[in-house]
Amino acid sequence: MQFPALVKRIAGEGADAWRTHYEALRAVERGEDAIILSVGDPDFGTPAPVVERAVERLRAGDTHYTPGPGRRSLREAIAASHRERTGQAVGVDQVICLAGAQNALFAASLCLAGPGDEVIAVDPLYPTYPATIEVSGARLVRAPAPAAGGFRIDLAAFEAAITPRTRAIFFATPGNPSGVILNEPELAVIGELARRHALWVVADEVYAALGEGGRVPGLAAALPDQVVTISSLSKSHAMTGWRAGWLVGPPALIAHAEALVMCMLFGLPGFIQEAAITALGLPGGAAKLRQFCAARRDFVLSALAGAPGLRCCVPEAGMFMLVDVRDTGLSGYDFMRGLYDAERVSVLDGGAFGRETGGFVRLCFATDEAILREACARMRRFVAGVRST
Repeated sequence: MQFPALVKRIAGEGADAWRTHYEALRAVERGEDAIILSVGDPDFGTPAPVVERAVERLRAGDTHYTPGPGRRSLREAIAASHRERTGQAVGVDQVICLAGAQNALFAASLCLAGPGDEVIAVDPLYPTYPATIEVSGARLVRAPAPAAGGFRIDLAAFEAAITPRTRAIFFATPGNPSGVILNEPELAVIGELARRHALWVVADEVYAALGEGGRVPGLAAALPDQVVTISSLSKSHAMTGWRAGWLVGPPALIAHAEALVMCMLFGLPGFIQEAAITALGLPGGAAKLRQFCAARRDFVLSALAGAPGLRCCVPEAGMFMLVDVRDTGLSGYDFMRGLYDAERVSVLDGGAFGRETGGFVRLCFATDEAILREACARMRRFVAGVRST
């Protein structure tokens, strides 16, 4: 039996890098000694009031079908949070609830571009982006954010990438894996290009709550008819497994996304929606998680300081750090495999994120300090062994 070309597009280019992660996951499940720093799942409990609300609604029988775009009360809460964070005036007709930011990105991709179109994304980019963008039949065009420039976007190269076939721009701010936050001057250039060429702008702001003050600069208020904002509670409230995300955009796009949802998702569970409302209403928002991540970032920077062959790239926000391993003589992939084989520490090959990060690995520092201390000690030991051979 044969499969269509679609199955190759949805596999993506960075799939191999996850094999080490899943190998480590299976080792931990067997009770073996392994440290997992390869995934962005914070070692931080979901807020107790959120859990209690979900349990309460489960016991009350809130386990039946819900409206496709999400309950009005949740959409109102998301709209209010979005208004407060971005300054964009939005209502419930501009919000749709989806199963996490990844699901929202997928829906946006299918609704905004198709065969023959081009979509520009900033490289490095999250490994699911190529498949997410190209599943529609569109072609991904990479705009570099070079390592030599601190992973800040090369605006001249970005402009040069625009062609008559370009339909949309995708970027994450803060970036994953870089932790770079697009600043006002960069966004002004991107916004002007989007306006001039009538391009959609898809802003993945799932880590925005971990920026200073719980926000990052954006284009939503300046280009309300062209900007699509993606977000979720996964990173801001340590709710990765709850799959509570959303898309904010023009009403016409929301209508198309709703039609897609009706044949793909058919609504989020009611008890999760009610828990999400509770999360959005918590005082302080993501302040505790933001402080947690900042402290762990500083700990890793200190623990790896002076390690021969390693250079840590300081992220502006988020829960990841890129480590330049080129001076060890290893590629990012070989470093990842060697570190796991020798020391049972799982990180992610930077090459999975694009061409600009081939000599890097990405580690997640949003975990227990004792675990980070042991992981950093093992990394130093591994590097010492590599350099002595």
